[in-house]
Amino acid sequence: MPAPGKMRKPDIKIVILGDMNVGKTSLLHRYIERSFKETLSTIGGAFFLKQWGPYNISIWDTAGREQFHGLGSMYCRGAAAFILTYDVTNWQSFVELEDRFLPLTDSANSDSIFAIVGNKADLTDPQAHVMTLEEVRAEEGSVLPLPFFPTPPDFPLHKQVNQDDTIALYNRIIRYKALEGTSPPAEKMCFETSAKTGFNVDIMFETLFDLVLPSIIQKCSQSESPILYLEDYNEEGMKSKGDCCT
Repeated sequence: MPAPGKMRKPDIKIVILGDMNVGKTSLLHRYIERSFKETLSTIGGAFFLKQWGPYNISIWDTAGREQFHGLGSMYCRGAAAFILTYDVTNWQSFVELEDRFLPLTDSANSDSIFAIVGNKADLTDPQAHVMTLEEVRAEEGSVLPLPFFPTPPDFPLHKQVNQDDTIALYNRIIRYKALEGTSPPAEKMCFETSAKTGFNVDIMFETLFDLVLPSIIQKCSQSESPILYLEDYNEEGMKSKGDCCT
């Protein structure tokens, strides 16, 4: 058993890619911390550790700003899966996935899994902006007598990316990566989410976790997991600046 302050290194890596302001960090906060936060743009990259059964999964949150683009391939190195994220109300953020972010994944595993995720669905979809009573209580930190369903004042916004667009992009990615016949169908890997309300966030992450399990099991059977020194990380799971990514 590892000594105090130590644990196994992550068994697998998942990377979130996408333009700035599409909500990559907010999706992670919603899933890991069960809350929504207005966050500042990520500088460089950071990761969170998630325990999935007996395995450790590192989820990397990468910067969408153009000036940090050169770091992207380093963060993608050795990744088993990618969450390509766009804003459903911003067509350009969708275009950038193929033009700017897909080439970064060339440094990843050859059999990587891809999910296409349209965030901010609460701005366009009535189903996505409804919060459960439990979620509202958690957000507000108080007990409400009746369910409260917040509606944006300018709801609904125009949805610029539809399901056919995302399915077409997913299929192009699979052809580009020569993964025909081995990847899940597009209908299973294209999601619309809301980090604000939690809509489809758990489903998206946990679908991906289940799909990378065979890779984790194969990797663990080939070698013993090395030790991770927790003192090299801050309390949010971010690695110290002097170290490279795993």
